[in-house]
Amino acid sequence: MRVGFIQFKPIFGDKERNLENMIRLFNLGVKKEALLLVAPELSNTGYRFKSLSELEKLSESVPEGESSKKIIQFAEENGIYIVAGICEKSCEGFFNSAILAGPEGFIGKYRKAHLFNEEKLWFKNGDTPFQVFKIRGAKIGIMICFDWFFPEVARILALKGAQIICHPSNLILPFCQTALLGTAVQNKVFIITANRIGNERGLKFTGMSQIVDPNMNILVRASKSREEVKVADIDPSVAEDKRVTERNDLWTDRRVDLYTEILKQRPPML
Repeated sequence: MRVGFIQFKPIFGDKERNLENMIRLFNLGVKKEALLLVAPELSNTGYRFKSLSELEKLSESVPEGESSKKIIQFAEENGIYIVAGICEKSCEGFFNSAILAGPEGFIGKYRKAHLFNEEKLWFKNGDTPFQVFKIRGAKIGIMICFDWFFPEVARILALKGAQIICHPSNLILPFCQTALLGTAVQNKVFIITANRIGNERGLKFTGMSQIVDPNMNILVRASKSREEVKVADIDPSVAEDKRVTERNDLWTDRRVDLYTEILKQRPPML
């Protein structure tokens, strides 16, 4: 199965141009014969909102909004699957979301659970479950950017059967890409991180989008600052093997009898 990511610099507030760039890069992915492509977080709007009026103007419903429609149409016409970050507006509020589209049209969406820094000023905490979607040839889950910092997210997705975790991102911290190698091996899954590049309103994004396998191997990694489309051939069934040694298995060695404390233990300062 050939999977990939697009890495680019969204222009804040210019949805039309951002969508044009996304479609152009998706087309490059199609030429590379990718079946699954991942785009960055908030790829249709840009990231750093400064006012509620900006958010109101740029957000849209999912999947009824124009950005969603164009992504869905592209996926349908080209017979591929796309995970892309979308700024979502709903009757419940605003969400930092990701859409999953495929040859069959709209498949699902995920709303970011763990908001990073100023995102808390504008977005509501995500309320969608950590869901696994069956696509042609694989089972995939979605987490968005800072979600990776919370090991429960990837673990729940892996326990639900995800072989690939799609990770739309706007990473700025310098250690994220390296740390995600640990997330992959601790859950024995593939992780496709699609990060953005460039500067936006004082924030510098780190690029280095990557595809990591269940054994911490970096299959492909992009540069820090260039627009790129990269793909890798993977066998999703490799993620079904949770053996660590001949006597250790990631699932059967779990001590769930000792883990209930995580649900009731409060941090010292709370």
